[in-house]
Amino acid sequence: MRRTFLALVTAGALTGCSFLAEDRPCTLMDVDSQVSAVWRPGDFGGRDAVTVRLCVEDACEERVSGGPDEHLAGVSVRLPDGAGPGTVPVELTVTSGKDGEVVVADRTRARLREEHPNGSSCPPTVWTAAFRAHPVDGLTSTKGLAVRPAAERRATGEAAGSAEH
Repeated sequence: MRRTFLALVTAGALTGCSFLAEDRPCTLMDVDSQVSAVWRPGDFGGRDAVTVRLCVEDACEERVSGGPDEHLAGVSVRLPDGAGPGTVPVELTVTSGKDGEVVVADRTRARLREEHPNGSSCPPTVWTAAFRAHPVDGLTSTKGLAVRPAAERRATGEAAGSAEH
């Protein structure tokens, strides 16, 4: 009996499983610390009507808005290695695809949130923040912005106003 118990504990330790199932095995997701902005392409007009540029400190990324048939689009700026708790400056600039005019400009400070994508006791620890790029209000909360299209949420029985973070 003692050998069986010891064998089970050893096997569990070698596979990453705990005897009491408190810890799950680590997954192997490779995720970077980042700040993201998401939007509904239809909010900005026709296909690729605008270019959305997101900057965090001195790093910037941009992409065209996408088409009204797409549910969501987004852009992310990778944070430097060693990012940690605190805030970072974030700037959003949305420019018209027709004439290059700035149609939305906003800036704020993002409070970074600690995440453990592979499990609470598994590396890596990443720091993230997410915003909605709104055509009128600029950088806003993602709260209430459903990540999946309404038809898909209905098929799974998810509430209409729920948000995924």
